[in-house]
Amino acid sequence: MTNQSTIDKLIEMRLTAMADAFRNQLSDPRMKDVPFEDRLGMLVDIEYTSRKNNRLRRLIRQAELDQPDASIMDINYASGRKLNKSLLQRLSTCEYITEHRNIFITGATGSGKTYMACAFGMEACKQYYSVKYIRLPDLLLDLEIARTDGSYRRVMTKYTNPVLLILDEWLLLKPSESESKDIFELLHKRRKKSSTIFCSQFRQEGWYDQLGGDNSTIADAILDRIVHDAYKINIESTDPSKDISMREVYGLDKLLSE
Repeated sequence: MTNQSTIDKLIEMRLTAMADAFRNQLSDPRMKDVPFEDRLGMLVDIEYTSRKNNRLRRLIRQAELDQPDASIMDINYASGRKLNKSLLQRLSTCEYITEHRNIFITGATGSGKTYMACAFGMEACKQYYSVKYIRLPDLLLDLEIARTDGSYRRVMTKYTNPVLLILDEWLLLKPSESESKDIFELLHKRRKKSSTIFCSQFRQEGWYDQLGGDNSTIADAILDRIVHDAYKINIESTDPSKDISMREVYGLDKLLSE
């Protein structure tokens, strides 16, 4: 068998990184003195690493994070916000995902909720968990359209399946009765199977009223499926008179204007 035939077969089997590495070995005279087992190991390592990197890029792309450059390492602890650094570092290990627990991130507009949630999403991608970011208003609109065109089950599955779902602008607007039922259905399907990060301007104590309060037949049922054993991060300023939007701190306003 010729070397070119071997390369062609590697490409046919979609082992392209290994094929390229094999070509490099053939053109490198130093490789002649390297034992066969070591050369084979090098080829396998290169193909393995390439596939892992491709998988990571695919997961990040499919997550559709609002801020894909967000990083746990870049969270600003000197910005005048009350942040529990030890808790954030613990959550960055994704232990909460293996426990099927949720995270509530609450705080005022510009406090850095979305950035923090996307940073957690990036860490989940790095551990090869499927992640999906979506604004709650967009999710509800997707489901409303899907209900009319017959794709409701498929669209619901799109948001049910990810191991980590990030719901931004959670209860920013009070949902209708139909929308509340969609929220309940989604969270019921995800319960004890996956994790969800909720980003909201309202603290958990205000969610009951946003869901309709005593006038809703489903508000209690929704909260019952997400509040137990959830990690809570409430972002507050140590000095409200010196508040600075985290979009400015992270340079996001500049990026959005360019």
